[in-house]
Amino acid sequence: MEDKYKTKIVHKTIGVLICYFGQWPWYFDYFIHSCKFNMSVDFFIVTDIPYDKLLSSNVYMINKSLEQVKDLASEKLGFKVSLDYAYKLCDFKPAYGLIFSDILEKYDFWAQSDIDVIYGNIRSFMDYDMLHYYDFVSVRHDFATGVFALYRNNDLMNNLFKKSADYIKVFSNDEHFCFDECNHVHPLLEDGSRTIFDVETDIQSFTHVVKIAEKEGIIKSHFDFIIMEGITGKVKFNKGAIIYKNKYEALLYHLIKMKAIYNPGKAPKVISDTYNISSKRIYNIKH
Repeated sequence: MEDKYKTKIVHKTIGVLICYFGQWPWYFDYFIHSCKFNMSVDFFIVTDIPYDKLLSSNVYMINKSLEQVKDLASEKLGFKVSLDYAYKLCDFKPAYGLIFSDILEKYDFWAQSDIDVIYGNIRSFMDYDMLHYYDFVSVRHDFATGVFALYRNNDLMNNLFKKSADYIKVFSNDEHFCFDECNHVHPLLEDGSRTIFDVETDIQSFTHVVKIAEKEGIIKSHFDFIIMEGITGKVKFNKGAIIYKNKYEALLYHLIKMKAIYNPGKAPKVISDTYNISSKRIYNIKH
């Protein structure tokens, strides 16, 4: 019975899609290092930045300029999009399944991601039950997460963003609307006392879309806090696992706040397979 269960997990394929333009930050090497511990997941990085270090066999660099991505998005969406600066890509993440369908078509699931991430064991969380029952998985409990979210790779989920009354406005406008998450109202949702429908927003975000589709019985979604972020300290990367206080495991560590206070300029030449993330820095464990 157990062997059959494990076989089912392997057969649910996952492709992760990332777009990044500019220059590689110091933490990109940590991101790449963590990918090699998730060999059953493929990572595609759409970029025009050269990277001359060794990549594991599950990481693929797709050479495209931002202008080429803009043209591709316009073609796939059927209208001219506004995409003149890299951060605007965040608004387009829920549409990656459609825009990059040629890359992702062979996978059962696809995920959007960022590079300010150190992955733990993705399959520990995206297990058979999760992949069998859910069409969309957010790694926070309160809103759809841009840093990582998982989509069933089918026509319904790849076009779900179109159920927003404002998606054409969002994709046609130069303004960043935080469409992939919650239209910038994160602080109003984080304490759990309000939902996305209890606060006023300028546009109907993807969190609105997913929650409405779930309520209508169109999809099954899962929202759960299975990441670590902030500067809590006492976080360890241990051979492909992200562990807090030697007790709690997470799908990933999000460097969103750490990178604001810690900037070594570059990663070490060799990243240890075991290292600590304190409240101030990342440091290798001495053996």
